[in-house]
Amino acid sequence: MLLWLLHHLSNGSAALAAWEKITPRAALAAGLSFVAAVLLGPWCIAWLRRRFREPIKSDSAEIARLHQAKNATPTMGGLFLAAALLTAVLLLGDWRNGFFAPALVVLIGMTLLGMIDDLVKLRSAAKGLSVRGKLAGQLVIAGLAAWLLYEQQAGTPDGLRLQVPLAGVSVSLGLWFIPLAVAVMVGASNAVNLTDGLDGLAGGCLIAATVAIGALVYAAGHAGWAAYLGVARIPQAGEMTVLAGAMIGASLGFLWFNCHPAQVFMGNTGSLPLGGLLGLLAVVARQELLLIVIAGVFVAEAASVLLQVGYYKWTHRRLFRCAPLHHHFQLLGWSENKIVVRFWIAAALCALVGVASLKFSGAEFQESRGEASVVQKTDFGPLRSPLSSVPCLKR
Repeated sequence: MLLWLLHHLSNGSAALAAWEKITPRAALAAGLSFVAAVLLGPWCIAWLRRRFREPIKSDSAEIARLHQAKNATPTMGGLFLAAALLTAVLLLGDWRNGFFAPALVVLIGMTLLGMIDDLVKLRSAAKGLSVRGKLAGQLVIAGLAAWLLYEQQAGTPDGLRLQVPLAGVSVSLGLWFIPLAVAVMVGASNAVNLTDGLDGLAGGCLIAATVAIGALVYAAGHAGWAAYLGVARIPQAGEMTVLAGAMIGASLGFLWFNCHPAQVFMGNTGSLPLGGLLGLLAVVARQELLLIVIAGVFVAEAASVLLQVGYYKWTHRRLFRCAPLHHHFQLLGWSENKIVVRFWIAAALCALVGVASLKFSGAEFQESRGEASVVQKTDFGPLRSPLSSVPCLKR
């Protein structure tokens, strides 16, 4: 909306036209979503406190005891987080962009699914939707988004290629793009959901991962940066930097109220869409495998649950004291703040390592596409920064 307004008001004005660029709008989206979350927070928390308070339900008596002080904390705070994010994206995003529709499908669809899951948990003795019911809903939402992404990227040379980090190999997926995209979005959604167990834990880790994935999406949509880093070139992908900015701002705004001791919980209403969007950004950037590194904390949390269940079925003993992993450290005697801050540090390191690894496999990826000679003929060779050429700065 604002982009359309700026376009019609600029009338040759360089100052106004500059605000149409992606990076200023991404920064504005981060600021706007943060302010919106902070302003909506008190009103929404008061409303949730009267209606939706989360009882502590845990299979571990010790975890239930440790979290007893959090009993009846307002939940479903993802409502104002998603509202702030959606407001920023609608106002500052380019509605004509082909990636806009699948992003909205994931954001709105996963938010509604998370609401239903939270309401079932609050209104009954169950811990939410059944595993099959929840997974079915996620598969439908992610499937629709994946099909829209396939339609958008099928006509792009790199759009359906899977880049293998460090190995210098890329694989053309064809229709296999769709099941892979679904798996990434559903997996990321569930991983963030499993991590959301301590005050501020999921939000802080998500910010680090989103900063990294946002940078990769921007690079994929920018001819100069894509050639310099040797990543897939995806036209129009840069617009998703605005979405990444909005996610970062909204998450920061939510942390304002969710830091220990939390005034509100995110609930599945917030964790499912945020995880799904993180997966979507990785698919757009064609960095699904690198997401495993960038979102290393989320991967470790999800893996701890799978390992715990599998090991227990095999040996009838527990591999960890409790799963997900953050509960294991709680039972080791770590304080909640120590766990959260150390996991934040780990998330930031994972994001840095993931982004830094790009240059190790960039040239090999270009060669695997048969484009090494093209790269050498451009001004964006491996030893030159894209900032050294003015065309790189143009959008």
